[in-house]
Order: sequence, then C-alpha cells, then structure tokens
Amino acid sequence: MNKNQPLPWDHPRFRSWIAVGRACQLMQQSLGRALAHLDIKTPHLDILINLFRFEGISQQELARKLLVGRSNMSMLLPQMEKRGLIQRRGDKIDKRVLRLYLTEEGRRVTEEAMAIQTGLIDRMLSGAPIEECELMTAHMERIIDLLLQDESEPLEAVGDQ
Repeated sequence: MNKNQPLPWDHPRFRSWIAVGRACQLMQQSLGRALAHLDIKTPHLDILINLFRFEGISQQELARKLLVGRSNMSMLLPQMEKRGLIQRRGDKIDKRVLRLYLTEEGRRVTEEAMAIQTGLIDRMLSGAPIEECELMTAHMERIIDLLLQDESEPLEAVGDQ
C-alpha cells in the first residue's frame, strides 16, 4: 500500500460504512433466529414475501428482484416446493417460463414470518423518529443505486473513477 494513501479507518465515513454492514449482518442473524421455529431462513423469507406480493412472478423475475443468480433460485425453490410452501407452474403462454405461487401452507408461514419481521423492525427502529428513518432510507437507496450502477459497468470503468 502506498504510504501517502489513507488507510480505510482514516476515512471520515468509514465508521458509517462499517456500521451499516454490521447492522445488516446482525439484523439478518437476529431475524434468522426468530424464524428458526418456522424452519425457514432469511433467503426463504425473501422468496415467500415476494410471492406474497407478486403472485405468479417468474423464477427469472424473482432472481432479478432478489439480486441473486438463477443457481441460487434453483437450489432454494425445490426445497420450498418439497416442503409444500410454493408451487411452480408453467406459464400459459410461454411454456419455458415457470411461474411461482404460494400454497396455503406457504401463505400461512409467510404471514407468520412477516409478523415476526415487522416486530423486529419495530423493536429496532421504534426509538428513531420517522423523519430519521426516511432520511436513512433515502441514503441507503442512493447507495443501492450507486452499487447497482457499478455492477452494470465494466470493472475498468469503476476502478478509474
């Protein structure tokens, strides 16, 4: 490392960056423990919530929404189907497309899991005024947009900035 180049922890925003990452990790762990009795993990919950909101979404659309590869989907979906939480059905028009639906059991588990998640969010953020939460949301959405832009640019271009 160049002697003149500042170290990461000397950067004025380093603590913010680390705090966001740690909070996300700890929140995922806490949510995972809270969901354990339902025998689902946070990636399962992400899928279930999306199927609850967007019934009949395709596997490809779901993978895009969750920012995961098709290989992740092809591992998780059969497990969830075997457990009776979801159904995969062929698209009526394009037989190559599989559409995803919650089963009755899947809907029950999703509703219980969403109540757990909402309770955790309330517990963690109840001390923060709504205005602060909205400001944090705006900052995080801006970071998400920047990271998604970086992902779509060739690596050389990102490093040259």
